[in-house]
Amino acid sequence: MLLYNTLTRREEEFSPSNDNTVRMYVCGLTVYARGHIGNFRTFVCIDILRRTLKYLAGFQLNQVVNFTDVDDKTIQASREAGVPLRDYTNRFIEAFREDSAVLGIQVVEEYPRATDVENLRAMNEQIEFLEERGHTYRSEGSIYFKIDTMSDYGKLSRLDQQGLKTADSIDNFQYEKKDARDFVLWKSTKKDEPTWDFGVGPGRPGWHIECSAMALRLLGEPPIDLHAGGVDLVFPHHENEIAQVKGATGKLFSRFWFHVEHLLINIGDKMSKSLGNVFSVRDVLDQGYRASALRYVLMSTHYRKQLNFNWESLSQADEAITRLMDCLARLETISNEGLNVSIKERLEQTKKDFSEMLLNDLNMPGALGIVFEFVRYVNGSIDMGEVGKNDAKEILDLFARFDKVLGIVELRRSEDQTLPFPVEELEKLIEERQRARSNRNFSRADQIRKDLDARGILLEDRDSGTRWKRK
Repeated sequence: MLLYNTLTRREEEFSPSNDNTVRMYVCGLTVYARGHIGNFRTFVCIDILRRTLKYLAGFQLNQVVNFTDVDDKTIQASREAGVPLRDYTNRFIEAFREDSAVLGIQVVEEYPRATDVENLRAMNEQIEFLEERGHTYRSEGSIYFKIDTMSDYGKLSRLDQQGLKTADSIDNFQYEKKDARDFVLWKSTKKDEPTWDFGVGPGRPGWHIECSAMALRLLGEPPIDLHAGGVDLVFPHHENEIAQVKGATGKLFSRFWFHVEHLLINIGDKMSKSLGNVFSVRDVLDQGYRASALRYVLMSTHYRKQLNFNWESLSQADEAITRLMDCLARLETISNEGLNVSIKERLEQTKKDFSEMLLNDLNMPGALGIVFEFVRYVNGSIDMGEVGKNDAKEILDLFARFDKVLGIVELRRSEDQTLPFPVEELEKLIEERQRARSNRNFSRADQIRKDLDARGILLEDRDSGTRWKRK
């Protein structure tokens, strides 16, 4: 498998360093608010990475996704809400789990929280190692990392160390540093802020120490195999993680670094809470779109390219999924005997092409192109009467193999099962409405539309046919 490594700026052959298990760490949400679909673009792409590693490359996974549940934002937000910090962040951790499930993101092996006692102890231990090796200093009750003690600082982000002005703008105004480039490891706490003392003095963790400590506690000795996250984390967060681990252990933190590009909104602005242009997964569903269509959109552009999101892209994604599901439905109705040798050959070639696309740095646009070219071929073969029952079974098995990575068909079927009435009933009503319109019985057609609207289903008439979505 080839993966682009941000550390080396090139595609490299990837395999786990020990046995057959990939040790992977993913930077999760800072849980002061519900995650937005820009965040979930990253998590969906990493889910595709996980599934590719597991189902196509044949590796086992030990994956960690963390929750940053203590920092300036979470403390301030919990205070404003008048809710204890742990209770406040719990609601957004549960929201993340809910949104992940809705999008078909697989559950990973570990979900640590920064404020778990065992993680706080690990952070203190890492800070103690850094202090012993001369990489820190104390000021005003806080402990800082001295960047000038790390000669290769900036190698991930390709920054000139001498030209750095700041490692973390939040810290600059709230904590006393000797050098603006330095970053805080352990923060002195103000009145009524949460505080812990596990060896380095009372305080609370800085953002960067949380991840490096949790990664090594749960995944073992460095280097781990793979560290992933959004491209906005390259600097300063991931750069600082590298410095902490090397300073504490003398070793490389991670062999591979995997970063997902930004999701943009219509005019090209990065989606962010600070810009006020965020949509949550729930916002998209409340507009009547399906989660399967959103998953499709979020994964359809190569992960190293920016994705421009708009509402029309969701409708287009829904149409693509409908074509796939219609093809599967046709295959399931085939009853005639027979076996077509040419179909067998096409199956093998399509299987090979799909795997090659994904094993080459997750070329998802290419993989989807293979899938829908195969859909076109299968529909044409069915039209010509060339597909027998045995062929249909093998074709369906191949689509199931595709979907282990894509996760679209499984998600769409799950959605259909959660409708307030069977999807078959809905489809019959849509067919009845179409016949009524053809017979110019517009009152009956309008009544069907109104009845479905009352049951939470909106109909959209397009040149390609009638599509439905939830209200």
